[in-house]
Amino acid sequence: MMHLRTLICMLIVIPWMLSSAAKNGYMEVRKPKKDIVTIPDYGDSDTRPAAAPSADELPTCLLCVCLTGSVYCEEVSPEMSVVPALPKETAYLYARYNKITKINNKDFADMATLKTIDLTGNLISEIEDGAFSKLSNLEELTLADNRLTKLPMLPTKLVSFNAYSNHLKTKGVKSSAFKKLTRLAYLYLGNNQLEAIPQLPESLRIVHLNNNNISTVTAETFCKGNNTHYIRGNMEEVRLDGNPLILAQHPNSFICLRALPIGQYH
Repeated sequence: MMHLRTLICMLIVIPWMLSSAAKNGYMEVRKPKKDIVTIPDYGDSDTRPAAAPSADELPTCLLCVCLTGSVYCEEVSPEMSVVPALPKETAYLYARYNKITKINNKDFADMATLKTIDLTGNLISEIEDGAFSKLSNLEELTLADNRLTKLPMLPTKLVSFNAYSNHLKTKGVKSSAFKKLTRLAYLYLGNNQLEAIPQLPESLRIVHLNNNNISTVTAETFCKGNNTHYIRGNMEEVRLDGNPLILAQHPNSFICLRALPIGQYH
């Protein structure tokens, strides 16, 4: 009886052990291997960050605020040293307080839609003579607070021209520079180094020539010396203060004006 029990036990236990071993082996084969990741060594490579692009390399409307017909590029960072490329429909450009040093003929060559250009507070010392010649619709040009010593040819439809606080001298401003600008109403040339007053168009309403080196005026500067009945009807305001000029020595030079020049004089 004992032998029979032993035989039965062996018949049951041995197949179970074999089955269990086979199962464990199968699972061992299926067990995935761990991936080994190799990390490259960057110790000897140049990991310095790439240099930031300059203003000249970035799209204008990324640097500036572009609205329909208007572009605002004021105190741009990184520094803007040239006139930016403008969208074709631009009518108003405000590029104030940047580092622009020169205006080239090509800067506004294809921008006939421009009506206003404001370049106040740059470092402009040179403007090529034809830079504004093709701007047939330009009405307002502001170049105040720059480093200009002479003026280029100006568009004939200008209504307002402002070159306040530059280094303009009489030899850099043609006597007839404004004479043919028949729509010019506002002319600001204060804080320069002018020694004489250029010819002024009849359309002028306001002219500021304060703080220059003007020492004399004639009967033809504002009036028509041979016509005592002539009245300069459009002229509303003249500033000549801050010049080495004594108004009392030129009584006939302002007789055609509705009011004497404003400001403090010797």
